Amino acid sequence: MEPEHTAFSMTSPSTDLEAKKETADFGEPKSFIHESAFVTVVCTAQLMTQAGLSLSIAPLHIISASFNSTPRDLTWASAAYSLTVGTFIFVSGRLGDVYGHRLLFIIGFLWFGVWSILGGFSVWSNPIFFDCCRAFQGIGPALLLPNAVAILGRSYPPGRRKGMVFCLFGAVAPGGFTLGATFSSLIAERLWWPWAYWIMGIACFIFAVLGFLVIPYVQQEKPHPELSTYERLDVRGAVTGVSGLILINFAWNQAAVVGWEVPYTYVLLIVGILTMGVFLLWERKAAYPLLPRALFKGEAGWVLGCLAAGWSSFGILVFYYYNILENLEGNSGLLVTAKWAGASVSGACAAVVTGLLLGRVPASIIMFIAMLAFSAGQALLASMPIGQTYWANAFVIMLVTPWGMDMSFPSGILILSDTMPQRDQGAAGSLVNTVVNYSISMGLGFAGIVERYVNHDGGDVLKGYRGATYMGVGLAGLGTMIATCFMFVTWKTSRNGSR
Repeated sequence: MEPEHTAFSMTSPSTDLEAKKETADFGEPKSFIHESAFVTVVCTAQLMTQAGLSLSIAPLHIISASFNSTPRDLTWASAAYSLTVGTFIFVSGRLGDVYGHRLLFIIGFLWFGVWSILGGFSVWSNPIFFDCCRAFQGIGPALLLPNAVAILGRSYPPGRRKGMVFCLFGAVAPGGFTLGATFSSLIAERLWWPWAYWIMGIACFIFAVLGFLVIPYVQQEKPHPELSTYERLDVRGAVTGVSGLILINFAWNQAAVVGWEVPYTYVLLIVGILTMGVFLLWERKAAYPLLPRALFKGEAGWVLGCLAAGWSSFGILVFYYYNILENLEGNSGLLVTAKWAGASVSGACAAVVTGLLLGRVPASIIMFIAMLAFSAGQALLASMPIGQTYWANAFVIMLVTPWGMDMSFPSGILILSDTMPQRDQGAAGSLVNTVVNYSISMGLGFAGIVERYVNHDGGDVLKGYRGATYMGVGLAGLGTMIATCFMFVTWKTSRNGSR
């Protein structure tokens, strides 16, 4: 059997026509510098996505003051962004499979840039328009992430080199969050918060141009040419799936603002669940489903369960880490960002270690360690005394939490990428990123509801924050239990296979 030839593999091209159809779309690198530029530009999708998340979290009290509201009234500023990132990723990978991942990558940055600039202009409007801009802004990363993953997945054959590239892709996440938080806090405190969004928009336009220049254009074969475009895109599945995800997420996050006493919150939740039921029924008979059946074989289900639990707890941790240190400790957003800045270094170390472990250690063990890191960070935040020195809980939280991020994401995405054929790399990237980003938004909704019902209508802020962080502890603990079962199943399977 001839080795598979991909964009950055060091093997010779296969002469088999079918092998060529199942290999890279992006050509041989001209040099190591070209490959470095290629990987760097693709990784900016992850960098800017996380920077966009922190853009409203760090200076939230300054932004809310400009609208004459409270930080609690702008919880949607973070949740809406994560909602659309997690929801529209669901279909953008399939769009990339059909129309080209390079094209969707460039469009994603252009869209991201436009709505970042409009988000800055919302300062002359109201919080509702600002939240809408954040929601539309999130569609940009939704287009970027799965297509960036697909570009990398179609450019490298399975192996250590591919694993290290995916670890680099995950490693920039903590740095992106710190970068966005630093500049947004600095600009909000020293200049004017809309400039953070305008600068973000300009940067996105620059990365769109770099993507056009660095990622080569190659004609991409469309999957299942015998099907119509309507069937290849699975339009019915896309409409029902996206609608269901939006309704469920909106209900949970809106309930944190207005409460479950308002009828439309639980009505939308019920409608969303029913819509998702219709989606799942349709996917069983779709000619080319958005969720290929190969995604749910072997390790994929366990990995997705761990990612959902762990990353939902991460969204809670970051949001309330900032709120506790700013609103209860009296720190500025810039100071809290400085206290979190070491997460970038810790995350980079975690990514390198994960890259070295992949292929040598079972994925279940890597995922278990990641869930332990999420659990440890959450437990430290939930038990952190007010007024305690930074070098105790807060410092350790900053060091430990990135290991959950940068061990779970690259290993999870690598498992699913290796599971899927080349033509479905967009679908694999979509599912992992959907689970990660949608879980962040859902976690914020769960925590917000707990905070609302235990803080005595805002009279006991600390108790509300404690309740929310304990919700995060529960979610991280759930991830640890799933990872433990995953290890047991993996051990049992390997034991039976060795007989």
